[in-house]
Amino acid sequence: MRTLAILLSALALLLAPQTTSAEDRKPNFVFFLVDDLGWTDLGCYGSSFYETPNVDKLAASGLKFTNAYAACQVCSPTRASIMTGRYPTRTGITDYIGAAQPERWNRKTKMLPAPYEMQLAHDETTIAELLKQNGYATFFAGKWHLGGEQYWPEHQGFDVNQGGIDRGGPYGGKKYFSPYGNPRLKDGPDGEHLPDRLATETVKFITEHQDEPFLAYLSFYSVHTPLMSREDLKQKYQQKKETLEHGEIWGQEGERKVRLVQEHAIYAGMVDAMDQAVGKVLNGIDQLGLTKDTVVIFMSDNGGLSTSEGHPTSNLPLRAGKGWIYEGGIREPMIVRWPGTTKAGTETSQYVSSVDFFPTMLQIAGIEVPKNLTIDGMSFAPVLEGKEIDRGAIYWHYPHYGNQGGSPTSAIREGDWKLIEFYEDGHLELYNIAEDIGEQNDLAAKKPDLAEKMHAKLKAWRKETGAKMPTHRKDA
Repeated sequence: MRTLAILLSALALLLAPQTTSAEDRKPNFVFFLVDDLGWTDLGCYGSSFYETPNVDKLAASGLKFTNAYAACQVCSPTRASIMTGRYPTRTGITDYIGAAQPERWNRKTKMLPAPYEMQLAHDETTIAELLKQNGYATFFAGKWHLGGEQYWPEHQGFDVNQGGIDRGGPYGGKKYFSPYGNPRLKDGPDGEHLPDRLATETVKFITEHQDEPFLAYLSFYSVHTPLMSREDLKQKYQQKKETLEHGEIWGQEGERKVRLVQEHAIYAGMVDAMDQAVGKVLNGIDQLGLTKDTVVIFMSDNGGLSTSEGHPTSNLPLRAGKGWIYEGGIREPMIVRWPGTTKAGTETSQYVSSVDFFPTMLQIAGIEVPKNLTIDGMSFAPVLEGKEIDRGAIYWHYPHYGNQGGSPTSAIREGDWKLIEFYEDGHLELYNIAEDIGEQNDLAAKKPDLAEKMHAKLKAWRKETGAKMPTHRKDA
């Protein structure tokens, strides 16, 4: 009888449902990527016009980065860098997908831009694919812009795709309002607002997968053009604008006028709606009791639009904006909350790049980077623990002409120093970013040895990563 009891007890243990303890469970990831959000477009980053209480609350509960960079000054290359941990020179996506290739170039410019890849290749390994292989449920909502239908999120490691297609903006239907005309997002009630809908879909996914580790990647179409706001938010900021007192609204960046003051009511409404959507997702996490198990990341894909297409925002004290290699085009608001690790309400001046998310997320999840992968990122997980890292140099290569006025350039930042090479005439500019955040004091002529040393590193990096170069036109 005793033997039978032992056998029955053992059988019961075998048949009992297997549960994962809180200590053994891998952390969840919620990644917010905002489109075209400038460095100072949030209250917690100094905006006095846009209201972002939910993102501000996230910053107050996590770690704010003041020197975080996108891998490019336009969207698609940065998006590919987050997915792969690789610089745009390696993925080949060095311009926004849809830009004219050199054989179709018809602008009167001194150079022909370099060719670029128009999709994220299937042989690239994405963060979603690796997390999925390690037991994660994976979800994508919003803007993808990394290739045609066969390259959409569902073919790049995501179980669910809500709205991710080849377009760079919400250009179908009524754009930011339903009906959307998006083949990967069912229309909601007439007039439904896109950022709120994407947040709703994200919360739905999290609710359905709360008992397993998940990656929920909410990639807003906001605040990209077309400039459209909910009417109530437009009126709110129109009234606020009328109370403002400020100096000159416009400055000059090269041949382009640049906005110096944040006071665009429609754009402010778009930022506000994005913030409300972030709040909806964060509240959903709280209500499900998942906050302590969930790493939250917030980032933008390039700088704010200040020199073109309505000039809706100002990036001051940073120079220029989207499409430019100056800080206004590449420095981004970035917040990370890793419960139990990041200290609430802190900030760091550690500089990092969007290529660093890939190894950081894998380290947090306890997953090794496959040995067969060549990645450019460095994990900043120690920074989240309050430590410093020697990040070394980070690089940019944009062999194209931005729609916003930027020209073909390359750049390197190492320590406090940033060197820019302008391909049209080969001239170099050197800035001490720590002392001159607005890049007004070019020190290349005063520090030729440093400029030469950094330029040599930049050229070596371009060669090592297979960077394609623009070419001088014979008819220019």
